[in-house]
Amino acid sequence: MDPTTLLAFAAAFLVFAASPGPDNMTIVARTLSHGPAAGIAYGLGMVAGILAFLVLAATGLAVVAREMGTAMTVLRYAGAAYLVWTGIRLWTAEPVLPAERAGGKRPVLAASVLTGLALNLGNPKMPLFYLALLPNVVGAALAPAQVGILAMVIVAVEALVIGGHVLLAGRLRRMLRTRAAVRRANRVAGGTMIGAGVAVVAAR
Repeated sequence: MDPTTLLAFAAAFLVFAASPGPDNMTIVARTLSHGPAAGIAYGLGMVAGILAFLVLAATGLAVVAREMGTAMTVLRYAGAAYLVWTGIRLWTAEPVLPAERAGGKRPVLAASVLTGLALNLGNPKMPLFYLALLPNVVGAALAPAQVGILAMVIVAVEALVIGGHVLLAGRLRRMLRTRAAVRRANRVAGGTMIGAGVAVVAAR
């Protein structure tokens, strides 16, 4: 795999990863509502789903994944329902200042990872993305070493994108010094999650 091909893949994936969509909306919302760790946790689950599809595409099984309509639909709807439910809870929650929050982080982090994983495993666009990109950019046959290199590129690109969203949302969260400000942030985050859930269901 020559550097030009690798750079082309990185550029194409950066455009894909940085484009506004449910994932990036959810990272911002989770960071605003539960802190940077929750945003990063969602991103980890998201990346795990993306890498799973990379392996499927590299081994020629992306077509099989694309045809697993029922299973992917269940995953997508389950993740979307959780986003909407969480968004409603945030919208109606009593405002709590970040400094007053105590404990309960592990369930939030675990739920964030699982939601990111489920939504990306159930993303109907992911198999199509790889099926279209890999033969055109990289070539139909991939050796395990090449898959590893592409995985590292994906992780590096996603680290930049996820890190940027978490950093921005984290800075906004630190500005929440009053309960009124927290209430507004909760409603922004809740509305964003509800919107992300609806967008996931509407995706084709």
